[in-house]
Amino acid sequence: MKKIWIAVAALAIIALAIVAFMLHRSNRQLEQEKQDMQELAELDKQEMENEYERFALQYSEMMTSINNDSLIAQLTQEQMRTQQLLEELKQVKASDAREIARLKKELAAVREVLRSYIRQVDSLNRENQSLKQENQRVSDQLAASNRTNEGLQQEKQSLTEKVAIAAQLDATAISMTPLNKHSRAAKKMKDCKTLQVSFNIARNVTAQNGNRTLYVRIQTPAGTVLSSGGTFPYENRQLEYSMKKTIEYSGEETPVTTYWQVSEFLDAGDYRVSIFADGNMIGSRTFSFK
Repeated sequence: MKKIWIAVAALAIIALAIVAFMLHRSNRQLEQEKQDMQELAELDKQEMENEYERFALQYSEMMTSINNDSLIAQLTQEQMRTQQLLEELKQVKASDAREIARLKKELAAVREVLRSYIRQVDSLNRENQSLKQENQRVSDQLAASNRTNEGLQQEKQSLTEKVAIAAQLDATAISMTPLNKHSRAAKKMKDCKTLQVSFNIARNVTAQNGNRTLYVRIQTPAGTVLSSGGTFPYENRQLEYSMKKTIEYSGEETPVTTYWQVSEFLDAGDYRVSIFADGNMIGSRTFSFK
């Protein structure tokens, strides 16, 4: 009896250890995904700061190339406004979405105003050779700034892709069962009247909640698709599907079962089941039947 209690206690400890490990891994995954999104926001903010600094620099360069006091005063005022917005941006946290959106809108307005002044200055100095040389120097500085921004954009794109991949659904525990006319498992495909495909949509805390349409595609041993007549988009083309089902996804593991009513003779052999959602293949498995 004592040995039985010891074995039960050992199993309980192992079970608790497994649960603790799974929770720890889930928390680590969530923290990593949060960190990726935070880094993405920081890169976006840094990119905006670089643009504000670049615009302020352009105002300085334009003022050194003209002798029109009225225009210089206007440029000075706009430069001060640009620097003020830059200081506001530096004080804002990358996580403050409302303020970031406002300053991004202001940045677009500053860009348009700057373009209008650039056109004025170019018109006043069109024939001035010294201005062309000065513009070349500014262009070199802007090119260096653009290269910096390109590097930030590439890093931002990489993080965006990581976040998108983390948010994709995943189909697990895929099974396909041939059922006979009594809705019981058929031993041979010649007795199959219905194909039952079941799977789970795995838990994903970063995926968007709401209605999701799932497409199930069954390929026969001959390579043909058991088609219902409908198609769905996948990698710039249309694929036939066997069944589709819309589910309400809440981010938690969700079981799904679909059925294909057999209307033709099914050969024995290997059948491949592929599951798609949101333009991605989220699971696939091959089954062999007699």
